[in-house]
Amino acid sequence: MKMRTLTGALLGATLMTSAASAQEACSVGVAMYTLGAPYFAAQEVAARAAAEELGCTVRTADGQNDMIKQIGDIEDMVAAGVNVLIVNPRDSLGLVPAVDAATAAGVHVVAMDSMLDPSANFITNVSASNEANGKLVGEWLAKQSGGKPLKIALLSGSQGNVVGQARRTGVLSGLMEATITQYGSADIEIVGQGWGNWATEGGLTAMEDLLTAHDDINVVLGENDSMVIGAREALKAANRLDDVLLVAAADGQKEAYQMIKNGDYGATGLNDPAALAKLAVEIGVKALNGEEQELTKFTFTDPAVVTQENVDTYYNPESLF
Repeated sequence: MKMRTLTGALLGATLMTSAASAQEACSVGVAMYTLGAPYFAAQEVAARAAAEELGCTVRTADGQNDMIKQIGDIEDMVAAGVNVLIVNPRDSLGLVPAVDAATAAGVHVVAMDSMLDPSANFITNVSASNEANGKLVGEWLAKQSGGKPLKIALLSGSQGNVVGQARRTGVLSGLMEATITQYGSADIEIVGQGWGNWATEGGLTAMEDLLTAHDDINVVLGENDSMVIGAREALKAANRLDDVLLVAAADGQKEAYQMIKNGDYGATGLNDPAALAKLAVEIGVKALNGEEQELTKFTFTDPAVVTQENVDTYYNPESLF
């Protein structure tokens, strides 16, 4: 009887030790293509926090906007023994071989935010839905226009960027459809496109050029908040703030939220870096633990257009982004 009791105790201890070991064995790698912008820095912090909360060790790397370095970061993480890899890819196609190699080595790979080519062997790509967010932003803009002609200055990130293309297409298609539906016709013109490289300074410079060429602009549509915030500075310097509506397809930068709250900025699409990172880590760790998940190659967070009416739901002045 004593032997059985001892055996049961040993078995229980063994099971507890095994469970603890499994928890300790969770090792998450977070390969960011850059940490050079607050949005991505906030993503990295949130991913680390989510992984640590789940009992995992964490390694992170800054690809410094260099695809070759990011490939090396991924290879180093795999060699170091990570078994969950969260990657925000610098290049949709260029990262495919590194991701495939990581998966072949038994690593559970989840892409985050920037799109990874679906041909790669990974679990899912977690992002905001540019189409759904854009549609909501476009519908809001249509309502604000009252059917009046729109002369839009478009601020884009970088040429050939698939995220930027999806963001502007989402807003413009939503705007056109809603305007026709509500008013029976649509007088919408993109008077010019500027390239702001996703940055506030780039948005300012691009807007200065657009204002010089077009004096009839009444809407600024940016592919992210940073460029629109820069455009606002150019409009302020040109004394044009009062007659131009500011709209972003995505991001939800806290500075933009504050301006929306104050009535100085129209709307933006919801793209919460912390929510994306947390969800990506949770999916990766569930895969490691063998939990069933019904996932496709793309997993989207809930879309929303953030306006003065609902900004308090999302605004956090303490946020990194």
